Amino acid sequence: MAARRRTLRILTGAAAVSLALASAGWSRPVPPRPEVRSPAPAADGPATLCAPAGVLRGERGERAAVSLCVGSGTPVTAVSAPATCRRPGTSVRYACLTSGSWTAGRDGVTVASGTLPGSQPYPGPGTYDVTAAVRVRSAPAGVDLRGTVRARLTLTAPKQRPTHRVEVEPRSLRPGTTTTLTYTVYRDSEQGDGSARFGLIGEESTGVRISTADGRCVNPLIGRAPSRDRLTHSVDCALTDLQPGRPATVRVRVALASACSTVVSKLGYWMPRGQALYTGGMVEGPTVGCD
Repeated sequence: MAARRRTLRILTGAAAVSLALASAGWSRPVPPRPEVRSPAPAADGPATLCAPAGVLRGERGERAAVSLCVGSGTPVTAVSAPATCRRPGTSVRYACLTSGSWTAGRDGVTVASGTLPGSQPYPGPGTYDVTAAVRVRSAPAGVDLRGTVRARLTLTAPKQRPTHRVEVEPRSLRPGTTTTLTYTVYRDSEQGDGSARFGLIGEESTGVRISTADGRCVNPLIGRAPSRDRLTHSVDCALTDLQPGRPATVRVRVALASACSTVVSKLGYWMPRGQALYTGGMVEGPTVGCD
C-alpha cells in the first residue's frame, strides 16, 4: 500500500510539472515562434490550420489563451482567433468573444490583412507570420483584455485557379457626371453551374445613384412591406446563364453629384455538391475609382 501511495505521489508531481511547463510556454511567446505546418490537404475538401498564438493576462489574474486559425484549400481564406478564458483564482475555462484585426506576412512583406473574423483571397502555399491585435471578452469569466498575438503557419494547399472573374470598363468616375460602366462576368471552369449573383454598391453618403435597364438587375428593396423603398446606390443582378466561353455582360449607369464615390463589386456563385448546405463561393470584383 505504501508503494502504491508513493507511485501516486510521483505521478501527481509529474502531472503538476507538465501543467506548469505548459502554462509557462503559453504565457510569453518569444521569437522565433514555433512553426506549425499543415498536413497535406485532403483530396475531398478544404481544411483549417490553427496554432497557439499567445496568452493575454490581466492585473487581477484574468487569462485568455488565444489561437490563430487560417483556412486553406479554397479560393477564399477565413481567418479567426478562437480563445478560452479563465476566471481569476480558478481553473474553470469559458468560451470567449474575440474581435480585432490581423495581418499576414511572407518573407517580411504583408500579403493580406483584415478584420477578425474575416476572409481574404487565399494567397497560396507558403510560411506566413500572422499577427492579430485582439480584444477578448467573457462576462462569466470577468475577462476583458486587449493585446497582440502571433503565430507562424505553413500552408501547403495549392492555390486554386479562379472559377469566376469580373472585369469592368471604364475604371474611373468623375463628380458631376453620369458614366456607363460595362461589367463582364466570366465563368472559366466547368465546375458548378451557370447561376451567380452579381452586386454593385456605391458610397451612400455621396448621393451616388446606380441604375440599369437590364431585366436581370434591380435596386434592392429595403424596409418592410408594404414599403417599396429601394437602395439607389446599389444594384443586385441574378445571372443564370454563365458558361465557359460565354460571359455575361451587365451595363449600369452611375450618376455622381458633386462628391466622389467609388463603386465596388462582388460575385457570389453556386457550386452544387449534392444537397450540401454550403456550396457557394465569393469573388471580389474590381473597384471603380473616382478622380
